[in-house]
Amino acid sequence: MSSTIKFGTDGWRGVIADDFTYDNVRICAQGVANYLRSIKRGSRGIVIGYDNRFASEGFAAAAAEVIAANGIKVYLNSKAAPTPVISYAVLAEKAAGAIIITASHNPAIWNGFKYKSEYAGSASPEIVAKLENQIQRVAWAPKMKRISISEGLKRGAIEYYDPEPKYLNHLSKLVDIERIRQADLKIVVDPMYGSGSGYIKGLLKGGKIKVVEINAERNPIFPDIHRPEPVAENLLKLSSKVRRLKADAGLASDGDADRVGLLDESGEFITPLQLFALLALYLLEEKKERGALVKSVATTDMIYRLGEIFSVPVLETPVGFKYIAPLMIKENALIGGEESSGFGFRGHIPERDGILSGLYLIDFFIRTGRKPSDAVKYLYDKVGPHYYKRIDIQFQTKNRKKVMRRFSELKPIHIAQQEVTGIDTLDGFRYRLDDGSWLLIRFSGTEPLIRIYAESHSMEKVESILAEAEQLGKI
Repeated sequence: MSSTIKFGTDGWRGVIADDFTYDNVRICAQGVANYLRSIKRGSRGIVIGYDNRFASEGFAAAAAEVIAANGIKVYLNSKAAPTPVISYAVLAEKAAGAIIITASHNPAIWNGFKYKSEYAGSASPEIVAKLENQIQRVAWAPKMKRISISEGLKRGAIEYYDPEPKYLNHLSKLVDIERIRQADLKIVVDPMYGSGSGYIKGLLKGGKIKVVEINAERNPIFPDIHRPEPVAENLLKLSSKVRRLKADAGLASDGDADRVGLLDESGEFITPLQLFALLALYLLEEKKERGALVKSVATTDMIYRLGEIFSVPVLETPVGFKYIAPLMIKENALIGGEESSGFGFRGHIPERDGILSGLYLIDFFIRTGRKPSDAVKYLYDKVGPHYYKRIDIQFQTKNRKKVMRRFSELKPIHIAQQEVTGIDTLDGFRYRLDDGSWLLIRFSGTEPLIRIYAESHSMEKVESILAEAEQLGKI
């Protein structure tokens, strides 16, 4: 079973009771302990948190028992918390890192094990490689230390910890919470049964703004949405609520609240690529900040255009914050983002934060007096129209190499009647077309999925590109 432990773009995920078991979580925890001792960071302690999924608190406790038995102080969260909140606790407590039990947006039968480094962001590929090496050593020759939670508490090796207060205090330094509270707005928030429940509503209470929450209770089966991912098809209830209440916007966060979704005042979905560009525009134009913009290969070319307009550099990485975070730190970047609606910001943590992203978006609408749909129109006035869509296609895990080989051999001259002007393989296979459109075909790092992305000047063109992409590989 332990041979299934493999870190993807953001940690290891597995099916509960199949490969995601208590034993495998303990193996991972022992590997983390061995890694921290190898780099002489164990004395700084580690934060362990979890989300609202089935048995997440139990898996977190299992990890804590192992880490504490290895002489490393554990700050064990006393309740479920969003990934960015737990990540910020690493900085707040000057800890060596964090373990977070979450499968983010995966379906209910999944859970996961994320590791955050001492800089409070996704571990770099170099750190991941070292972690995996330590974990595999434990897996092949299990030598795990373990004490009970009660014994750990008695010894002072484990401390129950609430990361929320220090996180919220930090957010109040990044955004004018009082101005948002006094805004005459109505916002509907959908935490999708996840650990982000109550954060935005609680932070903004006591003023004129009205925040209505839906799907705020803990429900590990994620009824009606299958997977807590803030994509259009999962936000139909939120869209209906926005229209019914005549709200100004709808905000959603995924299962561990490190990603954000936005619906406009008509309940229409605003894509992650539009969100990234809006947030970058907010920071550059409204807050007058300057700095590099870091994007993954799967995100919008609008970022390049904003870089030109505001004379700031744009840097590109493979998909995953384990690539984005180290580059944000190195370049002191203003914002980093990826197509899955995860955005990180300078002055905070080099990590995706759906809560802060939501607050920044509300602040943007307040500062400019624009409704979300008007903000998108204003963006397009600056950078031109850009439309985008992603489709996911499942395949059998055993066929992965065969499917990858099929795509690697493709060398199309035209796609959707446009000439292919360039092909790059930074992450997957990206085809640049002569009208400025692009197509990207890549494999998920955590699931047996082919992800196909396209961006173009019209939605019709996007659909045409995606349809042809499916035929290219005869999927």
